[in-house]
Amino acid sequence: MARLTAVEAQARTDADAVLLDVREAGEWAAGHVPGAVHAPLSGLAAGAPLPPAAADRPLVVVCRSGRRSREAVALLAARGLDAVDVVGGMTAWHAAGLAVRAEGTPG
Repeated sequence: MARLTAVEAQARTDADAVLLDVREAGEWAAGHVPGAVHAPLSGLAAGAPLPPAAADRPLVVVCRSGRRSREAVALLAARGLDAVDVVGGMTAWHAAGLAVRAEGTPG
């Protein structure tokens, strides 16, 4: 399974990939990466399709710590999709000082 650091993930999403956040709704609302697409792991595991914004694009998958994103990458790879995991998840994203916003805030 391919894995990227938070900084590498940011660079890849700036270039061509979609950051797919697989945390649950409350976690997403508390703070997520601007421009990320939300697709909870629970939905993906139940067979839900990807949101349209993530269709036909390389995926960089993030969760809180990296455990759920690894599960999601395995599910997505089984669907034949190009997906990589962010090592350390949003915890690492915050530690790297990368942008995060909460629901209802601009940007």
